[in-house]
Amino acid sequence: MAKLVVEILDASDLMPKDGQGSASPFVEVDFDKQPLRTQTKHKDLNPTWNEKLVFDIDNPRDLPNKTIDVTVYNDRKGGHHKNFLGRVKISGASLPSSESQATVQRYPLDKRGLFSHIKGDIALRMYPVLEASSFFVAPNENGVEPESRVGADHKANDEGEVYEKKKKKKEKEVRTFHSIGTGSAAPPPVFAGFGFGGNQMKEKPVAVETRSDFARAAGPSAAMHMQIPRQNPEFGLVETRPPVAARMGYRGAYKTASTYDLVEEMQYLYVTVVKARDLPVMDITGSLDPYVEVKLGNYKGTTKHLEKNQNPVWNQIFAFSKERLQSNLIEIIVKDKDIGKDDFVGRVTFELSDVPVRVPPDSPLAPQWYKLEDRRGVKTGGEVMLAVWTGTQADECYPDAWHSDAHSISHENLAYTRSKVYFSPKLYYLRVHIIEAQDLVPWEKGRVVQASVKIQLGNQVRATKPFQARSLSAGWNEEFMFVASEPFEDFIIISVEDRVGPGKDEILGRLVIPIREVPPRIEPAKLPDARWFNLHKPYFGEGENEKKKEIKFSSKIYLRLCLEAGYHVLDESTHFSSDLQPSSKLLRRPSIGVLEVGILSAKNLLPMKSKSGRTTDAYCVAKYGNKWVRTRTLLDTLAPKWNEQYTWEVHDPCTVITFGVFDNCHINGSKDDSRDQRIGKVRIRLSTLETNRIYTHYYPLLVLSPSAGLKKHGELQLALRFTCTAWVNMVAQYGIPLLPKMHYVQPIPVLQIDALRHQAMQIVAARLARAEPPLKREIVEYMLDVDYHMFSLRRSKANFYRMMSLLSGITAVCKLYNDVCNWRNPVTTCLVHILFLILVCYPELILPTVFFYLFVIGVWNYRYRPRHPPHMDARLSQAEFAHPDELEEEFDTFPSSQPSDRVRMRYDRLRHVSGRVQTVVGDLATQGERAQAILSWRDPRATAIFLIFSLIWAIFIYITPFQVVAVLVGLYLLRHPRFRSKMPSVPVNFFKRLPSKSDMLL
Repeated sequence: MAKLVVEILDASDLMPKDGQGSASPFVEVDFDKQPLRTQTKHKDLNPTWNEKLVFDIDNPRDLPNKTIDVTVYNDRKGGHHKNFLGRVKISGASLPSSESQATVQRYPLDKRGLFSHIKGDIALRMYPVLEASSFFVAPNENGVEPESRVGADHKANDEGEVYEKKKKKKEKEVRTFHSIGTGSAAPPPVFAGFGFGGNQMKEKPVAVETRSDFARAAGPSAAMHMQIPRQNPEFGLVETRPPVAARMGYRGAYKTASTYDLVEEMQYLYVTVVKARDLPVMDITGSLDPYVEVKLGNYKGTTKHLEKNQNPVWNQIFAFSKERLQSNLIEIIVKDKDIGKDDFVGRVTFELSDVPVRVPPDSPLAPQWYKLEDRRGVKTGGEVMLAVWTGTQADECYPDAWHSDAHSISHENLAYTRSKVYFSPKLYYLRVHIIEAQDLVPWEKGRVVQASVKIQLGNQVRATKPFQARSLSAGWNEEFMFVASEPFEDFIIISVEDRVGPGKDEILGRLVIPIREVPPRIEPAKLPDARWFNLHKPYFGEGENEKKKEIKFSSKIYLRLCLEAGYHVLDESTHFSSDLQPSSKLLRRPSIGVLEVGILSAKNLLPMKSKSGRTTDAYCVAKYGNKWVRTRTLLDTLAPKWNEQYTWEVHDPCTVITFGVFDNCHINGSKDDSRDQRIGKVRIRLSTLETNRIYTHYYPLLVLSPSAGLKKHGELQLALRFTCTAWVNMVAQYGIPLLPKMHYVQPIPVLQIDALRHQAMQIVAARLARAEPPLKREIVEYMLDVDYHMFSLRRSKANFYRMMSLLSGITAVCKLYNDVCNWRNPVTTCLVHILFLILVCYPELILPTVFFYLFVIGVWNYRYRPRHPPHMDARLSQAEFAHPDELEEEFDTFPSSQPSDRVRMRYDRLRHVSGRVQTVVGDLATQGERAQAILSWRDPRATAIFLIFSLIWAIFIYITPFQVVAVLVGLYLLRHPRFRSKMPSVPVNFFKRLPSKSDMLL
């Protein structure tokens, strides 16, 4: 018998129906009076089922006349009560003829009635499975079958006629969805078979194709296979089970990998070329320019050649991946660099089976002297010191080795491919308090000094307001904050300037103070004493026609300087900061745990160098606290496998670790100004991780660009484990302020914090760019989100919808209250009345009831807790459907570099949005002013009415027991709809008639 398979994959953006902003959906499919349903997905507005429902087809010939009803319900009480969430009706004429032609289609959910509140869509895949004796032939354009199949299907035709006679009711008209366009569908998974009747089977999700147009099934079924362009893939996590030692239980070979237990073990053949001695002379001139060539199959690595040296020292390490070994023999050949062909000096060979295995924490293998042989194996003059062993990526030589996949890179560019660990400089806030100055003598006698003070620290410049010093003394009393970094090599330059004309200043005196001489401040109550400093006259060169007259005494300036060691210098956004410790070591909290991260691999990366004939040279950067790590660059691959493990100390669980993947643009002799390209970024908050649990997932690498919009550049596989070493301290952290004490005792203004954060980012980027290999500025700025504070209409929408999502809980409570007042569910309303009367009679139960209710909700939600760490949410970020112009505005420079007409269009759009915001703010102000007008006598009659009413209520409440008043008010609010009116109540009418100040605006 033929079967019809309906695959229920997933649904998205369903309407909340449970009164708590969510729903528990399930799907019910009815085909030929065979109702089947899926499992219920509790509290999920974007459920995923991946279930197959199998139906019997009595007559395959009649399938085009059948209808498949797919209905989505909200499961209220275990299936006994359900709410309608939407439905789809599909005609059998639109089904493909076989499983190989079936594609996943996404259908928008239809309403049941005119006033139904339905939204969302559902992804389905349907196809018939016919036996060899059954045939399903789609009609042609004229509705006639091919003649060659009529005779073969004569029996099926007779059965179809009998079946048609049995039908007593004409089926309703069915609306079918067609799609226009073309697209390549992913090959469907093999359907291994199914049972009878209601068997349900699970399968991996399939790529989904969107159905956008809504036409009736008037054409042939072949029109069903015209596809529109696919949607972007799901930007979700994929849990993995890599064979890491931590998951294998340290059994067998994994016992030696306990230190690197979050990564897969990778075997390498290491060769250390230390030096050589007594090498024979090969040139006629009596000189020798030796270098060593390490050869293993087709892989070859060379050391630097040293000119005219018979006892060279190289100290270079080579690493060959054992997965790519192409020979059983390794050759170490010493050659002489020559103008034409290099001369052969000697060689040493090793069989791979004789190479020893080194397992950390064993000490490094001691190098040995080996005598060189000629090509026939005869000993020649000279020796070379070597060490050859087999190890893993846990070997300390791994980061500095020249790997076999980088054999084509020059020695100069090799450093850009190595894995390194960096540390951000320790940052301090520098507080400069400019109090006053005395004896400010102008260069021209008799003129009034317009004095101002300019302070400079590196590229940070601040200036005070001008002060008119009529008595040669000036007082400013202004404070400025700067960012300083260790080691304190910079100088503070303080200049007192006189404004002598527009844009023209003359220096009256200058002071240079080394930062290392500035006293630190740790305790909030102890400010260092202010001091008087001498201002030195500026030096003028001998080329001046007229020298300024020397002053026998110096001007004075009164300052207070201190290094604020009690603050934490913010170099990243506070929303996803990775470090909250103060600058002083004496004030830092002890660590509460250890974060171990395994950077395993990436897959499906986009080719970033396709124009130059290469794919991608990818490396990963991770940042937590002041520690940055950079993996090795794997060359010319779209699926790199790093398998590197790193560890951080954790001082606060409410912090975020950031990962970024980049394409290396400095390995082929590129210019210094070339920028590494972004591939994607991942942020993970540590407080969302369970302790001692290993998380292994593929994280999507999402990048926004003004031209392509949101694009997935690949997936990054990470393994994380957060281990707590001090439970008491970790629990106590939740009661301690997030930032150090100084931020609350003497807070820094928000605008000043933003400027200081920008300066801190610039200092960190400049310092890391001076490392070897450098961590480029574009990498540091991307990891620290240097442009996060810039305006973005997309982010504004995302924040607005976040706020609306928060208010949806209040809306749900109001809706529940309205349902109780309107007796939508009489049982619930009666229970609420009983609970209300109990709480009124026993008011001491109110607070215990509230907290117990919160406890029950938390325990109930434990079963629905997130099982995966958070990741970049494209839907929450409003990035999937962002307008290209909005993205172009987001990535525009500041000030704008766009044409004036485009800037004018954006300005008009901003005015339109701001007008709406202005209206909402005005309405809120109106309601607040009406509340203030109740007792302000702006409307004397309204105020008098309210006062008389307040007096009557005061007397009534005084002489009436509180419980009676509460019962009367509660019963009045919960009264039956029969006793309600559709007109607004008297208090609402009274409040809306109160005056506001809106009529006073111009």
